[in-house]
Amino acid sequence: MADARLHHLSLDGAIIDGAHHMHVRVYYEDTDFSGIVYHANYLRFMERGRTNYLRLLGAAQSELFAEAESETPGFAFVVRSMQLDFLKSAKMDDLLEVITRPVEVRGASITMQQQIKRGDLVLMEAKVKVAFVSGGRARPIPIPLRVAMKADVV
Repeated sequence: MADARLHHLSLDGAIIDGAHHMHVRVYYEDTDFSGIVYHANYLRFMERGRTNYLRLLGAAQSELFAEAESETPGFAFVVRSMQLDFLKSAKMDDLLEVITRPVEVRGASITMQQQIKRGDLVLMEAKVKVAFVSGGRARPIPIPLRVAMKADVV
């Protein structure tokens, strides 16, 4: 679904209806010898999507993130597992859209569903489980973060 709002995304993307949308341009360095995107680079695009989702969520919910930081200093999200499905290829100069949405929360982890699309065509789908870590150990995700991600109602 090409939405006119997506053409006005900031560099970090935008959160629209609970999902983060971000554009990525494919450059020569992203491709392999055949001119298509090297498979590992999709992981980089998705990492940017997750990072920018959290950045925008933190900016929009700064009080909640400050409360989470006070409860669990130095918190971070780290990838625990990924399930990837490569459906179609992208090539140099393609404008891709990375879509990230939280789908499930369980104690110290949250599962996100991600898609990489070119227009309406889905190129890749992923299910990514990230663990919430503080002080080098997995910790329960603080309620303020659950609320910010609407993870308890999804």
